[in-house]
Amino acid sequence: MNIAEAKEYLKDTVEMYLKKDEFGDYKIPVVRQRPIFLLGAPGIGKTAVMSQVASELNIALVSYSMTHHTRQSALGLPFIQEKQYGEQTVSVSEYTMSEIIASVYDTMEASGVKEGILFLDEINCVSETLYPSMLQFLQFKVFGKHSVPEGWVIVTAGNPPEFNKAVREFDVVTLDRLKVIQVEADFPAWKKYAFDKGIHGAIVSFLESNMEYFYQVETTAFGKNYVTARGWEDLSDIIFLYEEEGKKVTDTLVGQYIRHDTVVKEFAAYYDLYNKYKKQYDVEAIFEGTVSENTKKAAAAAKMDERLALTGLLLDKVKGEIKEIQSMVALIKEARASVSGLIEKQEQNTLEEADITRLIRARETILSTKQKAGNLTAPEKRYQKKMIVFYQDLNTQFLEGIRVKDFYNEAVLTLKQKVSVQQGRINHLFEEMASIFGEESNEMLVLVTELTLNTDTANFFVNFHNDSYEKYHALLMLGDRRDQLRKELLDIL
Repeated sequence: MNIAEAKEYLKDTVEMYLKKDEFGDYKIPVVRQRPIFLLGAPGIGKTAVMSQVASELNIALVSYSMTHHTRQSALGLPFIQEKQYGEQTVSVSEYTMSEIIASVYDTMEASGVKEGILFLDEINCVSETLYPSMLQFLQFKVFGKHSVPEGWVIVTAGNPPEFNKAVREFDVVTLDRLKVIQVEADFPAWKKYAFDKGIHGAIVSFLESNMEYFYQVETTAFGKNYVTARGWEDLSDIIFLYEEEGKKVTDTLVGQYIRHDTVVKEFAAYYDLYNKYKKQYDVEAIFEGTVSENTKKAAAAAKMDERLALTGLLLDKVKGEIKEIQSMVALIKEARASVSGLIEKQEQNTLEEADITRLIRARETILSTKQKAGNLTAPEKRYQKKMIVFYQDLNTQFLEGIRVKDFYNEAVLTLKQKVSVQQGRINHLFEEMASIFGEESNEMLVLVTELTLNTDTANFFVNFHNDSYEKYHALLMLGDRRDQLRKELLDIL
């Protein structure tokens, strides 16, 4: 299965393991909760989905890479303790608490979250001295004499032997005690994550046309060639920083993240074209409806890969703009209940600064708790910080004599204005695309399909009706014509 399917399966399993009966006991006893084993090639996102699952379930996450552990750090250090058995006093070997188990307790103490996931990466690459104890841990959830606390689900991950010489294959007895999930690299599954994460548009657009370059691991006479999802994500981060500083992105830079000469050269060339198209076709003019006739003719006469690259540029921009609006919609909806309470108090002349400060502190606590629990994703962090700023601005306005109701109404009005502007930009986008490529072109099909399948844009069109989108969605989704266009598009790609 791909990583998106694996994530849902993992999330469902954790939810089932944490279900309790009417007495507060786990419906599946801890001893029967099989550890989950994600088996897949390196860099496909196994680690990344863990924080997503923990965040969505609002539970804690403790992660460890087992390749860095010795028997002593995993099991704890031995010490001698005197014990009395009847009339006999004896010296007994005991062990300090394992660093791994201690981290679970530390996380619970710091965050107050009592349930979570203990994620052990590269589980099948442990040292020879630790291997027997690791098998015992997978079976009994015990390191030394210390057990993983109840309410903590064990998830492990590892690479198949062909990717790592240090891998030790588990025997049938061990595998029979695990829930094994085989994960494979899959670009369509990664694409949604890439948008949510904000992966650079040039990377996504390049991989759209070259899906075979998304993930490759091969051995040659000169060593290993490899391209991974992790590599593309890290490359995206550095490209954004280079662009901010006005530095040139070269194939040398790309090659530090993508270790495959052919892919490096092709992406570096594509990146240059991507930036050329951005300037040449004046993307912003398309959204403003001010594209010159010369630009339209040049785009219409361009080769198919260039036309699809332009479409990708437009999609990248409109998706990003709508994502920000949807975030604002979510924020205002969530704040509505709290603000209503403040408005009621103000009308009764009982509202104090402390009432607003409590909302700020509550958001700061959520942020801190999730940080300490290890389940704070980047989008969640950004959203919570926006909520804090919203309440801080409200507090400032309140101290200046502005009524809470007026502040909230102003925020709603700002949102409505942004939506109105965005609606106009979307209308211009469809008008110009139809003018350049035709109403039933492959480019228009790509545009409509991507806007329909993307969560943020789909929700936007549900919340805020757009006639242009509805028109072309209906036109291009009509039976035989839709299938014919899709077939033509697949043949081209």
